[in-house]
Amino acid sequence: MSLDEIAEGYVKLVLAVGLYDPYLVDAYFGPEDWRPGPEEKGKARYSLEELESTCSNLVAACGRCTEEDSLRRIYLEKQLISLATKLRLLQGEQLSFDEESSGLYDAVLPAQDESTFAEAVHELESVIPGSGPLGERYIELLKRFIIPSDKVAAVFDAAVAEARKRTMEYITLPEQESFSIEYVVGQPWSAYNWFKGNAFSLIQVNTDLPIYINRPVGLACHEGYPGHHVFHSLLEEKLYKGKGWVEYLVNPLFSPQSMIAEGTANYGIRLAFTREEQREFERNILYPLAGLSIELQDTLQEMREPLKKLRYADNAISRRYLDGEVDRREAVRWLEKFSLTTRERAEKRLEFVERYRSYVINYTLGEGLVRQYVESHAEDRAERWKVFTTLLKTPRVPSGLIVAES
Repeated sequence: MSLDEIAEGYVKLVLAVGLYDPYLVDAYFGPEDWRPGPEEKGKARYSLEELESTCSNLVAACGRCTEEDSLRRIYLEKQLISLATKLRLLQGEQLSFDEESSGLYDAVLPAQDESTFAEAVHELESVIPGSGPLGERYIELLKRFIIPSDKVAAVFDAAVAEARKRTMEYITLPEQESFSIEYVVGQPWSAYNWFKGNAFSLIQVNTDLPIYINRPVGLACHEGYPGHHVFHSLLEEKLYKGKGWVEYLVNPLFSPQSMIAEGTANYGIRLAFTREEQREFERNILYPLAGLSIELQDTLQEMREPLKKLRYADNAISRRYLDGEVDRREAVRWLEKFSLTTRERAEKRLEFVERYRSYVINYTLGEGLVRQYVESHAEDRAERWKVFTTLLKTPRVPSGLIVAES
């Protein structure tokens, strides 16, 4: 069986497994007749056991394939192993958090040193003004940075425009690339990119909870430029349209591709904006658009690094919660303490964890893998953009980004 045949089988298999999990197929823009037909909506034609057998056959075919493009073969094999893991979960098999992430995302979160979280909290104690419990002081401080609801669109539009301008200095995108933005409620995520094909994305921003002035730049980069919108546009242009690789017609959310996607989207924020550049852009453009005072902007800047360390605290408690080591109440309490958040936001975060499970490591571990890979191959900014761009448009898997220590 050729890689082209394996790839077509893989796409059809993803669509079939998607009948059993409505969140699996994040994007599909291929032939309509590849989708399961109306007579299959009841799932009777494709039992989980049959799908698992098909998946096993395709994995075996990958192993036997001798075509020269090893990156493509490895990509397809890892994506199929991920589907096999998903099918095991759908049939009720119980996997630990680490077993699940290894199977689905080709990566395992390293053990977390809880003292690191305590150190980050200690750093914040000296940065966040006021007296009393740190979490309460942090929440009180953030109230000064809430973007008024009638200003959110203008602020986000400005952030997207600047992120796009900076990205276009280094990456050539398809001529027709574009996106639209919607503001929604009732979702467990803060923002989402729905790639529709032909270099077009729908970006949705959740307004359930307040949006702070330090978020638009990150969201614009992550969801748009040079993040998800750029990633999927380049894969479509270079690999599907350029080489006819049909596996890039579909994006299964629970797969190794998502770790590359989330990792590059997060790393791309700092590639597009240094901390000082982001500070100046927010101060000169976004704060005035939002009608906010810049009085405590430096304090917000000083908080960024210790807060970033605490992102792994979220992963640590997610692992313990999903492995049954702590109950929901304890998980909420942990998030309140180490994410310095309100109970409402902690509850919202757990909604995300409950829906997407070990997916949460893609943001942190994914960014770490991408950062290590890019920065080990290039020292200056322009060269890092080149390595990053190549990463966006070639078949890669998380285990293939691990850089051996010298």
